[in-house]
Amino acid sequence: MAMRIGMIGTRFAGLDGVTLESRKIAQVLAGLGNEVCWFGGRLEGDFSPGREDERAFFDTTENGELNRRIFGVAECSAESLELVETRAGLLQSALSRFVSEFGVELLMPQNALAIPMQVPLGVAIARLARSESIPVLAHHHDFAWERERFWPNGIGGYLEEAFPAVGPEFSHLVINTLARDALHDRTGAQASVLPNIMDFANPPRDGDGGLFRRNAGIDDDRPLILQPTRMVPRKRIEDTIALAAHLADLSPCVVVTHPEPDEGSDYLTELAERAVHLGVDFRIVPAVPAAALADAYAAADLVAYPSRIEGFGNALLEAIYYRRPILVNRYPVYVADIAATGLEAIEMDGFLSDEVVATARRWIEQPDRWAGAVERNYERAERHFSYEVAAEILAAAMADALE
Repeated sequence: MAMRIGMIGTRFAGLDGVTLESRKIAQVLAGLGNEVCWFGGRLEGDFSPGREDERAFFDTTENGELNRRIFGVAECSAESLELVETRAGLLQSALSRFVSEFGVELLMPQNALAIPMQVPLGVAIARLARSESIPVLAHHHDFAWERERFWPNGIGGYLEEAFPAVGPEFSHLVINTLARDALHDRTGAQASVLPNIMDFANPPRDGDGGLFRRNAGIDDDRPLILQPTRMVPRKRIEDTIALAAHLADLSPCVVVTHPEPDEGSDYLTELAERAVHLGVDFRIVPAVPAAALADAYAAADLVAYPSRIEGFGNALLEAIYYRRPILVNRYPVYVADIAATGLEAIEMDGFLSDEVVATARRWIEQPDRWAGAVERNYERAERHFSYEVAAEILAAAMADALE
């Protein structure tokens, strides 16, 4: 059944995983005959039609101050709770107008009912759905209990009400099996697993690695270790810098493609100091637009993905899509949902062993060692993480949400 679906999030802009996946999911939904509209604190140009409302953005001065009041404390003031109520009420009214204006028949919050970076928005969505009996298919990318920075807190009642919201109006999609099990254990709610996806049926264009290197000022004969992630501590960029230090005789350059410091700039400062101390050429390029990703990956001699924790691994799928060799840390979701597909990669188990470094050296110096592996990885990913797989999951989940 074709429907008008309202995507809701704190932002649909930039290169964060929620934004990237939301764009792809919208493409799949459109392919099924649905119309998608958007409500967010930030909306890039291609997220349309829709409504941008600054009050829904997570990175405003006002929301940052509210979060400082309610997280990291066992109790928060009545004034802080009143702020949540006031802002939630305003956002609920704005969402109600959005639903009416666009004729929305199903809401699909993207992480807005999972991680409490914008508490009033989550509360507003939950209350709107309950008060107007609007079906919700909530897509959860990471939950509050997975992030230490949300504990302790003084808003247990709001977390129970909206993060995640459960009840007859709410159906759930999660991006990995561990989250599915945790959601059920904590709330009793059932969820379908919709993993991160790529359009594997349509291979990417050939990238111009030379162009990317010229723009970044990197000589063609120098190994380039690419880390296509944001600048947040759980991405463990320091491990990639350490790998480059172990390979100093090859004079590698470490390039990070997503400069957004969503959790503050201290981590960037720490990385820069570490790189100087180890004598590593460490560069952060301006945010690489989607159209230029093929060039960035084509320039890479090795893609490093040493994350400590991930909801799934969008950049990992990108590396597979662009047929690049990968070094990956065995984070929990990788072990549970990705490694089991037979992915061929250099695996580290929390630290850079001598064997990991030696294998990385061989793959950089002898590309023929990974030529077959990247083709097999593409084929495996197409079977498990394609748009076609997502279409089946989404169609079934939407049908359940509307029962």
